[in-house]
Amino acid sequence: MTTRLRLAILIYGMIQGVVFGIGTVLVLAVPSFSEQAMTLMPTVVILSILLAAPIAWFMAPRLRLRFWQQRERQQAPRRVTLS
Repeated sequence: MTTRLRLAILIYGMIQGVVFGIGTVLVLAVPSFSEQAMTLMPTVVILSILLAAPIAWFMAPRLRLRFWQQRERQQAPRRVTLS
């Protein structure tokens, strides 16, 4: 099992909770959605389960890199200014 997969599994539950919370707030806050909450809430649950996996897979490598922002800045092409 790779480190990326282990990290993705570890953060999957947290990401799913956040996605579920965002979906729940949207369903309950929008008046037209709150009227259909009984049918939309199972959809929110299923979508949170499905969307959390690719988000966790995308975020896992960034958790491994200690200073990934500095590394991205170093790899970015530098602009040349003429004075």
